[in-house]
Amino acid sequence: MVIACAALLPFAIKNVRKVEPHRWKFLLGSGLLGNFLPAFLFAIAETRLASGLAGVLNSLTALFTLLVGAALFGQSITWMRMLGIVVGIAGTAILIFSGNGNAELDNMYYGLYIVLATIFYGISANLIKFRLHGMKAIAVSSLALLTVGPVALVYLFTTDFWHKLHHVPGAWEALMYIAILAVFSTAIALVLFNKLIHISTTLFASSTTYLIPVVALMWGVLDGEEIQLWHYVGMVIILAGVFIVNRAK
Repeated sequence: MVIACAALLPFAIKNVRKVEPHRWKFLLGSGLLGNFLPAFLFAIAETRLASGLAGVLNSLTALFTLLVGAALFGQSITWMRMLGIVVGIAGTAILIFSGNGNAELDNMYYGLYIVLATIFYGISANLIKFRLHGMKAIAVSSLALLTVGPVALVYLFTTDFWHKLHHVPGAWEALMYIAILAVFSTAIALVLFNKLIHISTTLFASSTTYLIPVVALMWGVLDGEEIQLWHYVGMVIILAGVFIVNRAK
């Protein structure tokens, strides 16, 4: 979060005086729900959950974007879209509860962290579309990160980050990968995603989560993660639910 905020800081400084006062609470909401809290939730979940499965669960973002839009922003929801939501939730349940042994049972709860993160993503996407419309994507992205960057920095100094950086072998290399993740997968990706929200619909933009399970599963397999049959079943059902939601009129 700190590195991503720093990467977009020049754009935040350029746009900070242009923001209408009443919009700051929505920028803070987007920063917290679309970036800060999900970053922690995903990090916690992936200490016990395969990255491929985490990527599939992330596809629930489209479903929760639709639900939040209908519940809080007056967006229409048809019975076909509701069917897609039910199908997606069923697939998620299969994915989370699949597996054997106590270790897998424990992993079930870690999967729920990602489900909560996708709910937050859904709220954030709707805030950007309906409360931050008219603002450029780069302005929304940089200012949203600016609202949470200082909080992340304060929290960072309460951890043993500096100690590990100077005493744990490979820590500097790990920091390099975190920096790559922050710049490309958070800062730049956030700008592109917010641009997509502005030029289309929240549902269309969130349907980019179609590709995340494919990429995550591919990297997970290459990294030696074990994927079971029921995991594939859950993945297919989740993607089917997201497909129904996006195709329904």
